[in-house]
Amino acid sequence: MGICRYPLDLQFFAGEKTEKATPHKREESRKQGEVFKSVDLSTAVSLLAFFLYFWFAGGTVGGKLANMMSGIFQNSLTMNLSENNVHSFFSNLSLQSLTLLIPIFVVALAVGIASQLFQVGFLFQPELLAFKPERIGLLKGLKRVYSLKAIVELLKSLLKILLIGLVAFSVIWLNRVAVTESAEKSLGDGLATMSKIVLDMGLAVSVTLIVLAVFDYFYQRFEYEKNMRMSKQDIKDEFKNMEGDPKIKSRIRQRQKQMAMRRMMQELPKADVVITNPTHFAVALQYESGRMSAPKVIAKGADHVAFRIKAIAREHEITIVERKPLARALYFQLEIGDSVPEKFFKAVAEILAYVYRLNGKA
Repeated sequence: MGICRYPLDLQFFAGEKTEKATPHKREESRKQGEVFKSVDLSTAVSLLAFFLYFWFAGGTVGGKLANMMSGIFQNSLTMNLSENNVHSFFSNLSLQSLTLLIPIFVVALAVGIASQLFQVGFLFQPELLAFKPERIGLLKGLKRVYSLKAIVELLKSLLKILLIGLVAFSVIWLNRVAVTESAEKSLGDGLATMSKIVLDMGLAVSVTLIVLAVFDYFYQRFEYEKNMRMSKQDIKDEFKNMEGDPKIKSRIRQRQKQMAMRRMMQELPKADVVITNPTHFAVALQYESGRMSAPKVIAKGADHVAFRIKAIAREHEITIVERKPLARALYFQLEIGDSVPEKFFKAVAEILAYVYRLNGKA
């Protein structure tokens, strides 16, 4: 029993997800839209940008709004009712409202995009928007509702409600005197006081939400890393898959050999001599005096390849010399691009001298 237990234990630990995700798995998960981000962080930053905009541009917005309301009460309420007048009234009202709202929409859009790029980067996966019936399964829906993640999200929501309530109450409590005195002020001063209190409250709540969102960001990152963990067996399987199918690797090697053969045959016309044995092996040598310290192998082959080398050599009037031992030695000991070693100098020099005399070269 003790002998069987040890391999089973090893198998159990091999299947346990204890390893960090590989770059390949992260890339594949990203392609499927599986990334970590904090929705709370995006919401909190957008809310802060919204209140900051009103903090700096609130006076301008308030002035435009006051002018618009003043124009309505002074002019529009006393106008004659007609189709043209009503159409003109609502057109002007829509245009003025858009003038006030467009900057707010632009700020919200810019901050939302910036928050997305900060957390996730550019990621566009339109296929994720496609309808999939399995997403609306009752069983999966119940699992999501009653899962541990749902409980954590519920606790986070309760904590946010509690803290937001405390922060809002604290701001109102600190400004309780100003709130009371605003009732005795003019309408403009009272609105200014209440607007400032609301902006302070909004900024305080936004900062609180950002602090909570930072914790949520790291929590989401932790959950993502935990779900992305791999077992040692997963890493081994991924490595095997990345290596490729043996048939595909064989085809790649075959294609590489074909390309190398094609390049070799293209270089063959530059040869000075082809040494054969004469039927099984053929080695083509090239030598350029002053540029090469020794002759170089530019092509070699056995059987069918040797036959092709000799055929091309005849086409280009390259001398073919039969030297059985030398051809075999050069074929087995040298690769294409290698220079002839010193031990073969004498035999190769004699062959080149013979070829040069035959071709009338010096």
